[in-house]
Amino acid sequence: MRLLHTMLRVGDLERSLSFYTEVLGMRLLRRKDYPSGRFTLAFVGYGEESDTTVLELTHNWDTAAYDLGSGYGHIALGVDDIQAVCEAIRAKGGKVVREPGPMKHGNTVIAFVEDPDGYKVELIQLSSRG
Repeated sequence: MRLLHTMLRVGDLERSLSFYTEVLGMRLLRRKDYPSGRFTLAFVGYGEESDTTVLELTHNWDTAAYDLGSGYGHIALGVDDIQAVCEAIRAKGGKVVREPGPMKHGNTVIAFVEDPDGYKVELIQLSSRG
């Protein structure tokens, strides 16, 4: 077994696709409309679905926003230079909600950004994991 994807429900698919592709640098892997169900699925990621875990963005055509709930945590991305990545995200209009620094009770350097729907994306400095 392997992890295939994580699904997020998004209110504005084009806005979310712009964030994940232009701000975070993922690629749109596939997209399909389901008119009879009034929804669209779009899969984005850094590699092919056959090789890597990807993100499924689900847009229900009649829903503009969601209550994120208190059980959801975040998506995590490993990065080589967390400072440069945060600067690039800011330059592209992304929102850094926690500046890079060591996590509480540890040494791993992390930061958090927020997508257009309010979902948190954790950035982890790969060289500091431990």
